[in-house]
Amino acid sequence: MERQQGEVKADRLERLEPLCDSEREMIKDTWSKVYQNCDDVGVAILIRLFVNFPSSKQYFSQFQQVEDPEELERSAQLRKHSRRVMNAINTLVENLHDGDKMVSVLKLVGKAHALRHKVEPVYFKILCGVILEVLVEDFPDYITPEVAGAWTKLLDAVYWHVKGVYEEVGWASSSAV
Repeated sequence: MERQQGEVKADRLERLEPLCDSEREMIKDTWSKVYQNCDDVGVAILIRLFVNFPSSKQYFSQFQQVEDPEELERSAQLRKHSRRVMNAINTLVENLHDGDKMVSVLKLVGKAHALRHKVEPVYFKILCGVILEVLVEDFPDYITPEVAGAWTKLLDAVYWHVKGVYEEVGWASSSAV
């Protein structure tokens, strides 16, 4: 039986590959090093997001007109939000063994961003890619290709679950990937 092109993508999204024990350990080990620099890494992630994807600033009224990355870096509001992002990732990493807890965290994040902040879900996919880029570039001694693969699986799961929350709350948008 031949598959249609869209079916392959749908199958992959319907069957997320769970992290194995060694992948969970790789993520925890590398995260412990990353989280030691929580503030700087979080700021680097958001600045990269805003510089490479300026449309993402539309959801942050305080940053919409700021073009200079150094000015963004000095922003107390950006630092505060980057800390929230890093703390959410930390909660996920701390609960890699507890799928229910991870799903509940992602439901809270997804609902807040869909209903209160009206953020297009595609920005979660973009953010996940930016997170991986920053980790690979800033921690080359720790993020080997194998470790990057584990992080990719985790970040794919984050996006998949958040996108599911958007669907649950009735989000309808053409840019949802």
